[in-house]
Amino acid sequence: MSTRTIEVNYDGLVGSTHNYAGLAVGNLASEHNAELISNPRAAVQEGLKKMRLMHQLGCHQAIIPPQPRPNFHWLRQLGFSSLPDDPRLVATAYSASSMWTANAATISPSADCRDNKIHITPANLMSQAHRFHETAYTAYLLKKLFPDERYFYHHPPLGCAPLTSDEGAANHTRLCKAYGDPGFEIFVYGKSGFQSTAALESQRYPARQSKIASEAIARLHQLVPKNVMFLQQNPNAIDAGVFHNDVIAVGNQDLYFCHEMAYVDRTSLKNALNERGFRLVEIKNEEVSLEDAVQTYLFNSQLVTLADGSTVLVAPKECHDHPRVKHYLDHQSMAKVQYVDCRQSMRNGGGPACLRLRVVMSEAELAAAHQGVMFSESLFQKLMSWSELYYRTELSPKDLLDPFLIDENRASLEALSGILKIEYKVY
Repeated sequence: MSTRTIEVNYDGLVGSTHNYAGLAVGNLASEHNAELISNPRAAVQEGLKKMRLMHQLGCHQAIIPPQPRPNFHWLRQLGFSSLPDDPRLVATAYSASSMWTANAATISPSADCRDNKIHITPANLMSQAHRFHETAYTAYLLKKLFPDERYFYHHPPLGCAPLTSDEGAANHTRLCKAYGDPGFEIFVYGKSGFQSTAALESQRYPARQSKIASEAIARLHQLVPKNVMFLQQNPNAIDAGVFHNDVIAVGNQDLYFCHEMAYVDRTSLKNALNERGFRLVEIKNEEVSLEDAVQTYLFNSQLVTLADGSTVLVAPKECHDHPRVKHYLDHQSMAKVQYVDCRQSMRNGGGPACLRLRVVMSEAELAAAHQGVMFSESLFQKLMSWSELYYRTELSPKDLLDPFLIDENRASLEALSGILKIEYKVY
C-alpha cells in the first residue's frame, strides 16, 4: 500500500428543495431567517463554486449527493400515504439539510484505528426531527461511496435516545503532523448523556452531542485511548448559538483555531496540544466576541494545507463584511484568508465547514472509493448545467405544497444518478 495519504473534502450537493422553514432549534440563523424565500439554484451553484475553489487551491474534493425529497419513507412511518396537512411536517419531510455533510458521520482514518481500516459511523441526529430522518439514507449513501470492505468499516448509527445523541463530525476534529500519521482525535460534547448539574448545562438551548455517544464512537472505531480527548462545550456558548463545535472551533493537521469561550476546560486542551507539539490559536473575546463569531461563522471556515505547506482559511464572505472580524483576519499570521460566498447556506446556519465531511485516505483507499463523485472541471460544468435545468430560483415554505415539486425532485435525482454514476433509492 502506498504511504501517500491525503484528505478529501466530501461536500454536500445542495438539494432542489433548499428552503427556509426555521426548523433548527438553537441555530440562530435558521430561526431568524424562517419564512424567507430561498433560491435553490443559487444555493447549489454557490456550493459548486466553493468546491471548484478548493479544487483550484489543490485540495482533493468530492461530492455527496442530496437525498430524495419529500421523505415519503419517513411520512409512511408516521401513518401518512401522502403529504400531510400540517405545514411543519411537510417542511420537515422536505428539508434539504443533508447538504451539511459535516453532520453526516464521524470518520476515523485507518492510521488511527487498531484494525487499520477507515471506520465510519453515521450520525443519528436524533435531537432534530428534520435531521433525524436523514440518517438511514445517509448510511445507504456512505456505503455506496465507500463500498470496499477491505478498507472501510461501516457501523450502524448509535441507538436513538438522548443518552446517545450524536451529531457527527461537526463535533469532531482530528489533529496530526501529517495525514498518514496516527492522529489525535478531539470529541466535543455538550451534555454527559445522563442528567448532570445545572451549572454545567446550557439553559436557553439544548445541547445536542452527548459525551456517552462520543465515547462510544471512540471505542467502536478502535481508537487508542491516549490519542483521544473529550472536551465539554461551554454552556454559555451553546446558549449564544454555538449548537455544534464547528461554529466555535476548527482544526487541521497541527493547528487548532478556537474562541476562548469554546470549552469548559481550556487548560486541559492547551496542555494536551502542547504535549503533542500542536499549535493553538485562541481568539480572545475582546478581539472577536462570541456573538460576532456566531453571526459571521468565522470558525466555520475551512482550514486547509496547500501543496507548498502554506495554510489557508476559507471563510464565509460574512467575515469580510464584518468590520471587527475582518480586522482580526487582516492582522493574524496563522493563515492566508480566502473568502467564499455561500449566503444561501449561511441563512440556514451552515458555513463552508458545515458543507463538507473530511475523509483521510491512502491512495489505495481512495482508489477503492466510488470514483463518480470525484470533483473535476468537467463534472463542475455538467452539474452547473444540471442545476440550470432542474432547480427553481425561488422557493417559499408555501411552495412545498406544490405537487409538481415532488416530480421535479425525482427528475433531478434521476439525472444526477447518471452524472455521478450512483444508484438512488426512490421514496
